[in-house]
Amino acid sequence: MRISARTDYALRAVTELAAAPPGPVPADRIASAQNIPRRFLDNILLQLRRAGLIHSLRGPEGGYWLARPAEDLTLADVITVIEGKPEYPEHGGYPGVAGPLAEVWTALREHEERLLTEVTFAQIVSSRFSA
Repeated sequence: MRISARTDYALRAVTELAAAPPGPVPADRIASAQNIPRRFLDNILLQLRRAGLIHSLRGPEGGYWLARPAEDLTLADVITVIEGKPEYPEHGGYPGVAGPLAEVWTALREHEERLLTEVTFAQIVSSRFSA
């Protein structure tokens, strides 16, 4: 799987929000903590807000926070918002001795999907994730 810079930034931003104490987190703080260009981050946060993964509040006391508990928010949730639903090419199998490769690609895709839908941001911020 290829992770774009945009998706990487989105995952890191959501991780910052998951680790933050209750209340709004200013975008400047997220950008600074994760070394994300602010204008790029603003677009990502807007996309995550429109998808309903985060909430925002304007003003001097404003910022962003998760729309649901970190225990209920998976890596796949964020990746799907930023990248869209993954599309896997149909290979239809391979001829001869290469035939089993099709099974390897299917198993790899299934493992990837399962991992991304099982790992939550609560696990990430509490260091409870192990591969």
